[in-house]
Amino acid sequence: MSGARGNGSDDDLPVVVTADEPAPAEDAPAPEGSAAEAGLAESPPADEVEGLRREREELREALLRRRAEFENYRRRVERDRGAAAAEAEAEILRPLLGTVDNLERALAASGAESALREGVQLTLRELLTFLDSLGVAAISPLGQRFDPALHQAIVHEPAHGFEAGTVAEVYRKGYTFKERLLRPALVKVASAATEEDEGGGAEQQ
Repeated sequence: MSGARGNGSDDDLPVVVTADEPAPAEDAPAPEGSAAEAGLAESPPADEVEGLRREREELREALLRRRAEFENYRRRVERDRGAAAAEAEAEILRPLLGTVDNLERALAASGAESALREGVQLTLRELLTFLDSLGVAAISPLGQRFDPALHQAIVHEPAHGFEAGTVAEVYRKGYTFKERLLRPALVKVASAATEEDEGGGAEQQ
């Protein structure tokens, strides 16, 4: 072994790394302890995680409570609205029961015709009083100027004693409710008399 080394140069000898010699610094792996410590430093503490979890559950429960309260409120409003509508209808219908009673008495009357007429007049008076209390007013425009917003013309023809464009006859009364038209009055509107109409009237005289 020593003779062989003497015959060659030191450059030709292979470099042998023994187990006792340290490895190069760039090839050395990072210590496992430092990576674990870095991971623990980035993770939030367990008590903070638990606090966030409790806060999330509290918010979820509060949302569910609010949703349930709103649903109960919506149902209560709908129930109260229906009850109010039913009561309003009852308030309108209740006074009509007395009118029905009067009509039944009038029909059941077996006396003179005047008694029946009196009962019908009483019923009509009660109905008109009731409608007036609600703000319902009758439209009876005889002799007034024709108003297409309130009247519906059925006939246009000359009418003695009425100016052209005025209501000469009312076939059916109209009604308004608090200044809102319920139904128009059905009327005949007087038109201007023609020469033929005037001649016919003169011959009749």
